[in-house]
Amino acid sequence: MAVLGVDAPMQLGTDAAVIDESLTVSERFGEIYDRHALAIHRYLARRVGTAVADDLTSETFLAAFRVRTRYDLNRPDARPWLYGIATNLVHRHQRGERAGYRALARSGMEPVAADDHADAVAAQVTASAQVKEIADVLARLTAKERDVLLLFAWAELAYHEIADALEIPVGTVRSRLNRARRRLHTALDHP
Repeated sequence: MAVLGVDAPMQLGTDAAVIDESLTVSERFGEIYDRHALAIHRYLARRVGTAVADDLTSETFLAAFRVRTRYDLNRPDARPWLYGIATNLVHRHQRGERAGYRALARSGMEPVAADDHADAVAAQVTASAQVKEIADVLARLTAKERDVLLLFAWAELAYHEIADALEIPVGTVRSRLNRARRRLHTALDHP
C-alpha cells in the first residue's frame, strides 16, 4: 500500500491525496485522469501521432491505476509519474517513432493532424524551413536523449520532474539534455 512519510503531510486536493483516496474508493482515480489526460495525450500525440496517442493515453492511466499502490504519496503532483509511464509506453513504439521522424525529415510534413485551432496554429509554426533538420536530429538522437528533450520541450517538465518521470538522477537529465541541445544547435547552425 502507498505510504505517506511523516516528514511531508499530504495536502487535501493534491494528486497524492486523490491517489490515496482511490486506494479505498477506486472511482476517485478518475480525478487524476480528468486533471492530466489532456496534457499526457498532447505529449504522446507529438511523440507517436494522434491515433497511437489515444491508445497510449488510455494505457498510461490504466497502468497508473494498476500500480497506484506504489505511488510515493510524498509527491503531491502526479504529472512526472504519469509522464514516466507514458514515456515507457512510447518505448514500445520506438521503431515506428524513429521511422516517423525519418519520414518527417524527408517530407517536412508533420504527421500529426490538427484537431482544433490551437493545434492548427502550432502545426503552421512547426512547418518552418527548419522542421526537416529538427526531425532528422530527433531521429538520430538516442532514445534516452530524445525522451529527456521531449519531456523538457513538449511536456514542459522541470529537470527534477524529468528525473522523477524517468527514474534517473537530475545530473543525468542535465547531461542528456545538453547533448541533445548541442546536436540540435549543430544541425541548425551548420546545415
